Amino acid sequence: MSTISACKRILAGGALSGLVYAAMAAGAGVGAGVAAQPVQPKASPPDFSSGQVGWLTFRGEFIAVPGGPSPLRNDPAHPNVGNNTGAQPTYRIGDLSNPNLKPWVKELMKKDNDEVLAGKIAFTPRSSCTSAGIPGFILFGFQPLYFLQTPKEVVMIYSGDQQVRHVYLDVPHSAHPKPSWYGESVGHYEGDTLVVDTIALNDKTFVDNYRTPHTNKLHVTERWKLTDGGKVLEATVRVEDPDTFNEPWSGIQRYDRVERPMIEEVCAENNLHLFNYGVPVADKPDF
Repeated sequence: MSTISACKRILAGGALSGLVYAAMAAGAGVGAGVAAQPVQPKASPPDFSSGQVGWLTFRGEFIAVPGGPSPLRNDPAHPNVGNNTGAQPTYRIGDLSNPNLKPWVKELMKKDNDEVLAGKIAFTPRSSCTSAGIPGFILFGFQPLYFLQTPKEVVMIYSGDQQVRHVYLDVPHSAHPKPSWYGESVGHYEGDTLVVDTIALNDKTFVDNYRTPHTNKLHVTERWKLTDGGKVLEATVRVEDPDTFNEPWSGIQRYDRVERPMIEEVCAENNLHLFNYGVPVADKPDF
């Protein structure tokens, strides 16, 4: 089933409204002569989705977490110029002096950086209509991210081209999950925070917009919570891959609350003239 088909199937089941649960602790038997203690309500899980709420960001790189290895940053010799600045935009060129990168990563990225600086169009998942993987999904911006929450599952839908992630709640990882674009994500609530653990990611994606590769040992932990009175959604990620990075590193992404319905947007596939990054092409026409 395609990503868009999956999204339509999900949306057909109901509107984008959060499910807020409240449960009272079951009363335990009280022995004779022992005063009954008041039953304390469990904390309600965070509600990321009620009232057609989406979450929007324009930040294309992770905010560093103080005290640990830094996420990749732009090479100072080649500053990144974004859109709508009055100047010619440029592509991101990663700073390969980052000491956390393994030698093979630096070698591969240098080759890619050199090609981009020589005029090659830099890859992004959006430009090639491919999945971003994790944590690259968290850097999708310019279109809102939406949530569907049920007692058994949290679904994240990036409205830019209806890419969908499934997070299965209160279950263990499979014994031998097959690697995939978005891996296997399981999660649980810790008070006001959604904690997501993802493994079994294939090595076809990048971890950031600097085109940093990874291996199939990549393990990503996310912590999603509301801040600033519910106006901001903050995702803190921890990235571990012993074959790519010398140490695990952490980063933060922040989204602003926007109240708007999801609008369907289709990614224009097969832009081979512009984005020759291995888009599948049939050997002969279907009709």
